[in-house]
Amino acid sequence: MAAKVLYVTQEIFPYLPTSEVATLCRELPQAIQEKGKEIRTFMPRYGCINERRNQLHEVIRLSGMNLIIDDTDHQLIIKVASIQAARMQVYFIDNEEYFRRKATVVDEKGVEFADNDDRAVFFARGVLETVKKLRWTPDIIHCHGWMAAALPVLAKKAYQEDPFFANAKIVYSVYDNAYQQVFSNRIVDKIQMDGIAQKDLELVANGASYVDFSKLAIAYSDAVIQGSPSIHPELIDYANKTQKMFLPYQDPQNYVTSYNDFYDQILGK
Repeated sequence: MAAKVLYVTQEIFPYLPTSEVATLCRELPQAIQEKGKEIRTFMPRYGCINERRNQLHEVIRLSGMNLIIDDTDHQLIIKVASIQAARMQVYFIDNEEYFRRKATVVDEKGVEFADNDDRAVFFARGVLETVKKLRWTPDIIHCHGWMAAALPVLAKKAYQEDPFFANAKIVYSVYDNAYQQVFSNRIVDKIQMDGIAQKDLELVANGASYVDFSKLAIAYSDAVIQGSPSIHPELIDYANKTQKMFLPYQDPQNYVTSYNDFYDQILGK
């Protein structure tokens, strides 16, 4: 049976302009699918994504759930589009409050949105809940970038007994795309839910800098990939200290085989 890989990323080309993350997350799922694995791909539905041009449409059967973030209900809306050349669907996590603004993570003046922590938690939870509704059981969950950094602890703690995620291996790719604004220590309350104790979130108990949030993702992942040629050295040291399986940066010409082999190694194949 083909292994199933779930990609959770903060950006994908052509829905957002070309960047290191967007380019890799456009090419990698297609290439891994062509290697014989089954894939699903998720990203946020930022307001700057043109729905008509990219032919996004709402998936009614997956939408409508409310997620409680920081004691407030937020409606989860799921949209989907196809990249025809890749024979690949992309699922979009949407919400009126979090993702309709005409920008990604900063405003028109380059100031980071104050609720980026809420948005990251909503995105991660939205992906997990939608995968359950799809009744699709991933073998590997590959998270790309800090917008997906809350997913590992959620999957390993809050969803650890859920049959859809109980056996999933989590991979976290670290990029050189740090945010500057430190999330307040209230991020603990935003992530916390049944199955997650205060001690599970000690790494962000005093607030979550980019390094802190990335460490939280690494701590609850099974493996780590260096996604950029250069990343914060403290994160490489932390990954080594926690003895996580680690794949250093791969040349863009050869990364597909390296990633595929790394997946197989994680799965013990």
